[in-house]
Parts: sequence; structure tokens; C-alpha cells
Amino acid sequence: MDRSISGAGGGRGARPTAHELARYESLFATRTRGMKSSAMREMMALTERPDVISLAGGLPDTSTFPPELYAKLMSQVAASATARALQYGPTEGMASTVDCIVQVMAAEGAPIDPGEVLVTTGGQQVIDLACKTLIDPGDVIVAEAPTYPGAVPTFSAYEAEVEQIEMDADGMPIDELESVLDRLQAEGRRPKFIYTIPNFQNPGGVTMSLPRRRRLVEVAHERELLILEDNPYGLLRYEGEPLPTLHSLDAQVGIGGGAADLVIYLGTFSKILSPGLRLGWAVAPRPVLEKLNLGKQGSDLCSSPVTQLFVAEYFKEREGSGEPRWLGYLEQLKDLYRSRRDAMLESLDEHFGESASWTEPEGGLFVWATLDERIDTTDLLAQARKSEGVAFVPGRAAYMDGRRGSSSMRLNFAGVDEADIREGIRRIGKVVRAQLGLYGTLTGSSGSSASSPPSADGKSASQPGGDADRASAAAAPLADVVAFPRRDKGGSARRQQDR
Repeated sequence: MDRSISGAGGGRGARPTAHELARYESLFATRTRGMKSSAMREMMALTERPDVISLAGGLPDTSTFPPELYAKLMSQVAASATARALQYGPTEGMASTVDCIVQVMAAEGAPIDPGEVLVTTGGQQVIDLACKTLIDPGDVIVAEAPTYPGAVPTFSAYEAEVEQIEMDADGMPIDELESVLDRLQAEGRRPKFIYTIPNFQNPGGVTMSLPRRRRLVEVAHERELLILEDNPYGLLRYEGEPLPTLHSLDAQVGIGGGAADLVIYLGTFSKILSPGLRLGWAVAPRPVLEKLNLGKQGSDLCSSPVTQLFVAEYFKEREGSGEPRWLGYLEQLKDLYRSRRDAMLESLDEHFGESASWTEPEGGLFVWATLDERIDTTDLLAQARKSEGVAFVPGRAAYMDGRRGSSSMRLNFAGVDEADIREGIRRIGKVVRAQLGLYGTLTGSSGSSASSPPSADGKSASQPGGDADRASAAAAPLADVVAFPRRDKGGSARRQQDR
């Protein structure tokens, strides 16, 4: 009897057996051998389970968008543009949507030429198109370490060789970048682009300092290198002063008459409006934009006209004061996420204590926590999901080699309410303490955080104010991730050091 598609392999969602894979092995392209599953996609099913507190996905809180406004906007699209909404659109995007993108970029302090915009199906597509356009197998990409876990499977699929540069509290150290570039040049290898998330980095939570931004753009011009600036979170700043985008800095030093020459800018409506819209954009030098456009034609012909027209209608909305409604909604999100971030930091201080260090982001969606080096967060995740019903993204997912990041985790504070944040961190802390206690029993030690020798200033590297980066690396060669410097602030959560 013929098996149905859903029945083959054991039902919906089941992984194929070795026998089934063998039938098709000779047909698969070579690149599939290097393809990796996205850590976030693996965990999306958890968002459907009410018994699991998921701090894993990069989820904004879409429950904050008024249902009556959604219904109103969709009705307006239906009344004024049903035929257009249901038809194919231009690959580069509808003019009305591009106008909205111009407004968002202006709010970022980055004026742009509408003719240099490509509307995409989410920000993720920009990463894919950049690789599709620029990367041949074996080409080099330079990225931060840790890097966006969603970029890892894309880079792998295009068979890129990725050089990752460990960050500190100010983002990617540009002197280390230059050393890597010098080494690559000596080897006859020229990177196709530098991939960076300068604002509230995913997953690290740190922000690239202004001096480093300026120097990065200078290095790109000195060496004629492209930069892919991924900026989904730039407008989600909760404290501190906004910093200029790399795109705007590039325009200041470029030779294109005020246009960026070497920066491909990635933006998205996912974090400031809704990821379900699946709308992002690229702003790029025209020769690069033309190739991105051709790549998109082969991928999806065009992004959804339905959601493009929805966004255009939304951006027409005004508050009673006359202010654009999207800006008012953005302020609501910022207030909400700021409160949730603070709740997570307080909970980390209460339940992780001396067993971990973590970043204090000035914006965005994520905290990066590094635990005692004896804890492997991939194993910890399995235990936390099974026994405590809580999830996070393990640190290995943010490294191309899958070997570093073993003691770190990414925690999202935007997608669940404060009560779930506090309970989720409590549950993770419970599992961490249990594992440390087990290690203590097996080794005869106390089971608490691994001790560290004093640093040059006489402070333990595991204490606030100690040089955590250098001391922990010297004391524990098994530690894989730089623990970003931290400081005490008002006696509460250990916070990322300002530099």
C-alpha cells in the first residue's frame, strides 16, 4: 500500500530515517551537507505550548497591537486596493511601502534615496540575498562572535568560511578585525563582506561604540570591503543616546555624493511593528542593489502586496496630536520592553548570582548570559525543557563551529510578560544550581561557581569590577565565550561595564 506523504517517516514533523535519506543522498546538492537548522526555528513550536515558558525566540510582543486597528487597516486595504493587494507587485517593492521605509530611516538619522531601497520578505531575506549575490563556496565572511544564530545556517548553506571576532562591551574590536584582515590578506583571501549588528547585538546585547563605528567604516574604505549592517533593533533604545548608523557614516566619507558606497543596510518592520508581516528592506549601492534585485526575482518574485499595503495604510494613521501613530506605538513598545528587561536583570541577579555574568543591553530584545564553565547550555536546555518547562537559545548556536559558546545562553525578555520572565529565570537557575551541586558531589568541591584567581587590580574575575575577560580565560582554558565586563549598579543586577 502506498504511504501518504504525512505518513511517510512517521508523521508530520518526524525526521527521515537513515534508510529514507539514503534513497535520495546522490541527488542532494553538495551544499546541503553544510546546511544547519536554525536554533530559533527548532524552538518555534514551543511558543504554541502553554506549559512552556520560552525565553528562546527573538519574539516581540505582538499582543500589544490593537485588534480593532488591525481590522480597520485590513478593511481599508480591502476597500481601496483589493485588486492590487491580490496581484503580483514590483520586485523592488511598492512605492507606498518604500515611502514608509524612508520615514523609518529618517527616524534612525539615516536619510536615504528611495531609489536605493529593495523591499524584502523579512530581514532574513536580506542576509540570504547578500550571500546569494556575493558568496561563492569558500569565500570569507567576517562576523562578530557570538553572532546572530539565524545567520549561521544561511552562511553555512552558501558554504562560506566565516571568521568570527570575539566582542567586548563595545562590540567588535576593530584592532582585532584589522589583524584578521592582515592575516587573510597574507593568505591571499579577501572577505566578501563584514557582517555586524551594531545596535543591541543579537545575541550579545552590546552596542558598538561610536569610535569603533567610525573606524570600521574607515577600514572598509581603506581596504575596499563591503559591510552588511544588520539593524533590526536600532529604534528600540531604552536609555542612552542614539548612535549613527554605519550607513550614515559611510555616506559622510563616501565618494557617491552623500550616498553610502560600501554599506548594505538591513532593516525590518518585524521588531517595530510585526514579524508576521514578513517585510524587511535593504539599502545598498546601486550596482549591489541591482544584483540583490535579480536574486530576489529568482527567490519569490515580490514580497506580499497585501502586507505592503497594510503597512502603507498604517503609516498614514495619526494620533490626536498629529504625530504619526507608528511612532506612538514604538514608544509603547519601548516602555514595555524596558520594564521587562529590568525584570530579567533583577531575576538574574536573584537566581544566577555568582554563578554567571550577563550583559545589560541599552535596547533590543536580548541578554547574553555566561554561566560557570562546567555548565554546557546545550545539555542544560534539554534538562530545563524536560524538568522545568522553560527554554532559551544555547550559546553554541551563535558560533559557526558549534564548539564555542558552550557555557552561554541567549535570553529574550520581550516576548513574555514580567511574571513569566521571573518564573522562567527562577526555573533555569534551579537547574543550574542542581547541576553545580552534582558537579560538587562528583568532584568533592563546594559545587558553587568555579573560583578565579585575582586579576591585576586584586579583584576576583568572577566578582563585579574584576577583569572577567582575561582572568577567566587564563584560569580556565575550557571557557569558550568572553564574559562581557560588568559592573554593580545600585547594588542590583550585575551590569555591563561602560567603556
